[in-house]
Amino acid sequence: MDNPVAVTVLEGWRQTDGTHIAAIKLELEKGWKTYWRKPGDAGIPPSFDFLGSSNLIDFSVRWPAPVVFDQSGMTSVGYKDVVILPIKLILKNPNRDVRLRGTIDIGVCKDICLPVTLHVNAKLESDETKKSPVIGAALASVPFTEEEAGVQSAVCRLSMDDGSLVVSTTVEMPSAGGEEYVIIESANDDHWLSDAQTSREGNALTSQSALVSLSGGTVAINRSDIRITVLGRDHAVDVQGCTGG
Repeated sequence: MDNPVAVTVLEGWRQTDGTHIAAIKLELEKGWKTYWRKPGDAGIPPSFDFLGSSNLIDFSVRWPAPVVFDQSGMTSVGYKDVVILPIKLILKNPNRDVRLRGTIDIGVCKDICLPVTLHVNAKLESDETKKSPVIGAALASVPFTEEEAGVQSAVCRLSMDDGSLVVSTTVEMPSAGGEEYVIIESANDDHWLSDAQTSREGNALTSQSALVSLSGGTVAINRSDIRITVLGRDHAVDVQGCTGG
């Protein structure tokens, strides 16, 4: 089978603070999809390995708001057609070019699901300062911050239900539009959280998700490590951390 996804590095631009904004462009063949950072009940989370790069200290991926898919009765979260993933690069020397080199491991699905390893090798020039409108549009589709979305508070409660740990969240915020879909994440890679059950009453958006340890160990979680993403018709919202209540 031919590879159903093509990868391109968009060079981007060097910022005045010495960081560099680039992007990964994924072009999926018709009918295929790939996954967001938390793929949902069915999917493969993407991973990035740029250890072979030069003049690079660290990087962070900015995730545009994803789409929710129904996959054989299970929910997955991701992208189709073309997706632009902006990347902020922290450099060793902001006055030098960057050689971005490495691999990206993703899952792609149509009638079947496949793991795919994509290889990238691109030169990002230090004197390129013109902003890319394509990357700019992708950055504009990143979920709103709490301030931008008018979030007043985010409260998390932990409880037990039939031997399972349940994370309940209540976010006080205006509606993001239409039927809202909530994704609850933990900063701990050993934690798996189920598809959230969500309801809204006025400005209070409440969700519940079961939390389990993938290794079978004891579950412990800090509320500051909980991340709540709200996907709505009009926009998405990124809530990082919550308080007890």
